Amino acid sequence: MGLTRSIRKAGLALVFFSLLVLAKNADPAFAGWHRLSIEPIVSPRGSGWESAGTFNPAVVFHRGKFVMLYRAQDHAGTSRLGYAESSDGIHFVRRPEPVVWPETEYEKDGGVEDPRLVKIGSTYYLTYTGYNKKDAQLCLATSKDLIHWKRKGVILPAYQGNWNVGWTKSGAIIPEKINGKYWMYWLGTSADKTDQMGLAFSSDLLHWTEASDRPVLPRRPGMFDSRVVEPGPPPMVTPRDIVVIYNGADDQLVYRTGIAVFDRHDPRKLISRTDQPVFAPEKEWEITGQVPNVVFVEGAVVQRGRYFFYYGAGDKHVGVVEAAIVR
Repeated sequence: MGLTRSIRKAGLALVFFSLLVLAKNADPAFAGWHRLSIEPIVSPRGSGWESAGTFNPAVVFHRGKFVMLYRAQDHAGTSRLGYAESSDGIHFVRRPEPVVWPETEYEKDGGVEDPRLVKIGSTYYLTYTGYNKKDAQLCLATSKDLIHWKRKGVILPAYQGNWNVGWTKSGAIIPEKINGKYWMYWLGTSADKTDQMGLAFSSDLLHWTEASDRPVLPRRPGMFDSRVVEPGPPPMVTPRDIVVIYNGADDQLVYRTGIAVFDRHDPRKLISRTDQPVFAPEKEWEITGQVPNVVFVEGAVVQRGRYFFYYGAGDKHVGVVEAAIVR
């Protein structure tokens, strides 16, 4: 209970405590992860820019509403970012046009994919994958209102990492400085062609340097994360720990959710991780889709002592689950 008492806000304390207990006990039957809707909350529509898939969302609470940026894909395979708002976190109203679309050479034809959002000061920082149907690279944009975005370019180029020999993706920025630096977990491809989690640091959020010569959260052969270990939403910081929700895929590319805990004073130092997934594909619309057997958690919002986790399902829909509160 010492950890719970040390967190300033009671609601956050309960949620963080539940996540830490789960990560350390590696309990696959953690009953708190339950769907708030048995149907998708966002699905493809029309014949245009969001007709093939609407998935992998970033979500923040902004000016009294849940705001979602979601990846929207047309039938040509080009992705853009759509914008939706909700008062309850479940029922969303979408804008008719995307707010981010392909503009640069590193986004041409493939588009802008898989957003993560974090607010630092008065600015929102959006990490996303720029894909030109040849290379995928981790990119950054900034905004004050979540609608108008300024591109800052590629922040971790493909093929140039300490251990990464392929694409770069999935930048999950820790929302506060640690040891005078900003830190970001991200996805790279190792020499064995598996995708694993790396770490980078920055003094200004624009220029990033790798923090290690190997993955900080490696794959585990024979387990639910044997093939892919990919950051989810921005990490959650407690007085003692950094809690990272991540997406793991096995050798059959079934995507499930895991939790890793890193040291609060050293984001490189892994303390624990779940041996079993805490969330997995079950519904028909999670098991089928453009890519079958996928739940991919990418957005997180805490409100009134509850965590809402938003995920892509089957690379086609958006769903929402609520995290447990251990009392």
